Amino acid sequence: MEKNCLECGEPIKGRVDKKFCSDLCRNAYNNKQNSDTTNYMRSVNNILRKNRRILLEKVEQGNGKANVHKDKLHEKGFNFHHITHTYKTKKGTVYYFCYEYGYLPLDKDFYFLVKWDSDRKE
Repeated sequence: MEKNCLECGEPIKGRVDKKFCSDLCRNAYNNKQNSDTTNYMRSVNNILRKNRRILLEKVEQGNGKANVHKDKLHEKGFNFHHITHTYKTKKGTVYYFCYEYGYLPLDKDFYFLVKWDSDRKE
């Protein structure tokens, strides 16, 4: 029984369990299968990287910490809908992080920006 390539339909030669006639067809097939997920993930990762760059810039300007108004973050293109994780202190305060840079919402639309201390013990 002759098998055909899942991507291009050409007859497959070689091993009995082969599904594709070439690496090119295998890659094309897999890229099509993952394109929706990949595009969404790429979009979210771009937003997270941009958020991180904005926080990094502000934290470095403040020598490790900074108080910034929400409007200043929005001007730079910060997106508050995407974060990598949160950290809740013993007092119940919640910090929102984009990788190692985070923010704490304060009163009157201000945010306290910090860099995670990698030496910190959980």
